[in-house]
Amino acid sequence: MMSLTVGVVAGAVDLLAQTPSSPSGPEFGKASPIGLVVILALLAGVVLLVRSMNKQLKNLPETFEPDHPEPDQEADEGTDRGALHGDNGTTSGPSGPTDNPPKLQK
Repeated sequence: MMSLTVGVVAGAVDLLAQTPSSPSGPEFGKASPIGLVVILALLAGVVLLVRSMNKQLKNLPETFEPDHPEPDQEADEGTDRGALHGDNGTTSGPSGPTDNPPKLQK
């Protein structure tokens, strides 16, 4: 039984591994007209997508910064970045507010 299986597998491998020396037949090397239709449809889809994206990009503002940032700044006031406060009001970090950047000499 084992030798029969090995023989079948070896025969299948030999059959599948063979490459024809010269392809033949009247249809060899000819493309189907359906392939051309598929390529043209994909090309038309890409063109329509690019046009749509350009229209959407033209509607975007020059900058996304708000004209009146006061409400955002009010929400940020009073935040303490990284300071740990104890129960008695002392900080374990550096003294003073941590929201202010260090002053650099010019």
